[in-house]
Amino acid sequence: MASIDPEVALAYKFPEVSFAYDERDVALYALGVGACGTDAVDDKELHFVHHIDGQRHIKALPTFVSLFPLKNSNGRGIVNVPGIHFDESLLLHGQQYIEIYKPIPSCATVVNKVKVAGLHDKGKATILEIETTTHLKDSGEVLCMNRSTIFLRGAGGFSDSSRPYSYTTYPANQISRISIPDSAPSAVYEDPIQQSQALLYRLSGDYNPLHSDPMIAQVAGFTRPILHGLCTLGFAARAVIKSFGNGDPAAVQNIFGRFLLHVYPGETLVTEMWLDGQRVQYQAKVKERNRAVLSGYVLLKHSPSSL
Repeated sequence: MASIDPEVALAYKFPEVSFAYDERDVALYALGVGACGTDAVDDKELHFVHHIDGQRHIKALPTFVSLFPLKNSNGRGIVNVPGIHFDESLLLHGQQYIEIYKPIPSCATVVNKVKVAGLHDKGKATILEIETTTHLKDSGEVLCMNRSTIFLRGAGGFSDSSRPYSYTTYPANQISRISIPDSAPSAVYEDPIQQSQALLYRLSGDYNPLHSDPMIAQVAGFTRPILHGLCTLGFAARAVIKSFGNGDPAAVQNIFGRFLLHVYPGETLVTEMWLDGQRVQYQAKVKERNRAVLSGYVLLKHSPSSL
């Protein structure tokens, strides 16, 4: 039975988790989000999986860091928080926000520091925001921050409905408002999603069976296993980097994605992008169903004209 105790949840001190990754992990992730999927010698993507032109290290896609919070989870992307009990089958990953503070090394030992950044009673559901800040272990430098927004359906109503509980640790204007323009996109990028895409992506550490087990997918209401939401985000961010960052992952400062609908492996993802200064707003659609599945923005460090 679902129950929420805000005092217990907010008082909990998450253990710090240290882990290492290497170039194999970085390359496997890049392939998992479609890099070089239609052209194995793509000059804007080959450096994510291969040492080209004498480079000493391959480059890490900025969304590679979206894997880091998994190290604090149960292997299926769910972080256990004392005081918060819910039906895991009713969990929805609503949003992901990422800040990149320095170029992501292709191999490193890092430390995750986790906290509850938001907790909101929405009546029929609770919104839980988990923030993971990742530091380089040797120097202590902050590498990146992930904030995952989780909808816990059926777990709301734990506070007075006339003054519903709401807690947050960050400014309301930190994430820009998403409003898809009526104008034609500045760029459009089309990506076929391989039938095996979810099976490949899960090797990066998200073993939720919803993305691999046909029976579990059917129980959840899908005709077959669906793509991971963070995999879709990786596809969209890759499209932005390729279209406006000349394939350079260091061009990216912030990434935001709001998950709207599921994607099936084998479908075609069409990412529409609108450039506004340093900000690229995007909407990803599934071509076969003409449905929007993801929207958000990527904030670049410089406007593309100066890249």
